[in-house]
Amino acid sequence: MEAKAVARYVRIAPRKARVVADLIRGKNVQEAQSILKFIPKKGSRIIAKVLNSAVANAQNNLDLDPSELYVVRAYVDEGPTLKRYHPRRMGQAFPILKRTSHITVVVGEK
Repeated sequence: MEAKAVARYVRIAPRKARVVADLIRGKNVQEAQSILKFIPKKGSRIIAKVLNSAVANAQNNLDLDPSELYVVRAYVDEGPTLKRYHPRRMGQAFPILKRTSHITVVVGEK
């Protein structure tokens, strides 16, 4: 049995969040939470929230034991990009792409 949690439209570039998601994939939940606690990246806070939500879903909806859970899948998909423009010299405009992410964490029992 697997429980899933998804955070959509998160304002972090998928490339930056994938670095953190790769660190917890396949790990025990307690180990993953301690890894995320000590990583000095913005994505670690967001992915920790999604991981805690997936654990709560497993505990409350499926009656799974939180100490037996591990991270089955953790992946980051690209969301819509917000397009902004920054004025430059002689009437030019340079685009600024504010990327968003959809973060998914799936936990299950061994």
